[in-house]
Amino acid sequence: QVQLVESGGGLVQPGGSLRLSCAASGSIFSINAMGWYRQVPGKPRELVAAISSGGITNYTDSVKGRFSISRDNAKNTVYLQMNSLKPEDTAVYYCNAELYSGGWDPYEYWGQGTQVTVSS
Repeated sequence: QVQLVESGGGLVQPGGSLRLSCAASGSIFSINAMGWYRQVPGKPRELVAAISSGGITNYTDSVKGRFSISRDNAKNTVYLQMNSLKPEDTAVYYCNAELYSGGWDPYEYWGQGTQVTVSS
């Protein structure tokens, strides 16, 4: 059984910062890419940022220069540092990981989501 548990969401004023964390636990042999997605009602879930097992990062254009993704492989944890937050960053943020948990093929797992609200 694999679980991804997120923390760090909340309410913040425009221009503020938040740091999201996501820890993977359970029967894990290795983790490939990890990432953060977000979703607002009525819209599809979108990729915000991703990081490979080797530390290569990828960001959606709207967060470049403001958000930073990192990971601690020893702790099976991925972070999202969000600075200069804007109201349009308001969404439910989901952690995602592709990992090996027994067997020959990797599978994709999702966290339960954490609400980020940017409002004055």
